Amino acid sequence: MVEAAFAADADSTAGSTRPASTADSASPAAPAAAADADGTPAPAAGKAPAATVAPLASCPPVYGSASSGPLAPISPGLAGMIRDRIRKKIGGTVTSVCRTPFGLYEVVVDAEVIYVDERVNYLVAGNAFDLRTQENLTAKRKEDVTRIDFKTLPLQLAVKTVRGSGSRLLAVFEDPNCPYCRRFEKSIASLTDTTIYTFLYPILSRDASVADDSYPKSKSIWCAPDRGLAWSQVMLEGKHLAAAPEACQHPLEEILALGQKLHITGTPTLVFSDGRRAPGAIPLEQVEQMLSDAARSGASQ
Repeated sequence: MVEAAFAADADSTAGSTRPASTADSASPAAPAAAADADGTPAPAAGKAPAATVAPLASCPPVYGSASSGPLAPISPGLAGMIRDRIRKKIGGTVTSVCRTPFGLYEVVVDAEVIYVDERVNYLVAGNAFDLRTQENLTAKRKEDVTRIDFKTLPLQLAVKTVRGSGSRLLAVFEDPNCPYCRRFEKSIASLTDTTIYTFLYPILSRDASVADDSYPKSKSIWCAPDRGLAWSQVMLEGKHLAAAPEACQHPLEEILALGQKLHITGTPTLVFSDGRRAPGAIPLEQVEQMLSDAARSGASQ
């Protein structure tokens, strides 16, 4: 039997800035124990939910490196019932419902991993560990469910910077007013042999009438003669750019919609070519390691 420890701590990402309006939107707001107000018994396992919704994603055959074997599949009827009760009680978009080896069901809601009992009377929001291996099962699953297909990113909407050979690929969602983004940019100044795609992601402030707000500042960067230079001057030197011409076309609304679709709620958020993402201003050593891992992964495919 897998031993699991649950830490009901909030998911706080060090070195990441979130707008006040979305800072907590990614984590379902629910108490650790919620009474089933309607008292409705669970439907028969084979009975499908009445609502017509997108099919749920498939579940992993095993759960954790120390798994004793494949997990029994969850019936479509039970998965649908859990999904519908989650939607009713806490809202959000449920993309998968999976069985775990420690007696609860894993539910992915808006790219967050939570755990519930079969009747959705109880909810655990936190990290599950396999104490035999010290493996953070939740972190591993979140890495899997939040992967992004790098090839589908609209890289033409990003500020492109090529360093050295440019052989390694990195995409970053950043707000020009984000202090952690400035810290991150300074930390990767020595990064070489990498092509960096910076998506201007102005989520902190959007008042177009204030030149220093994130949105007009992002527009000024995009509309500059040399976008890469303008980005570097703003982030590394603190330079104030001239306001962009009113008629200048920019992709900021498209990028904001993309970020919302990908559940990117804070800056900086890094996306590597193997699909892994890393929120926050992670150290240069970690960036280098993840770039190398992603490059090896691509070479082996």
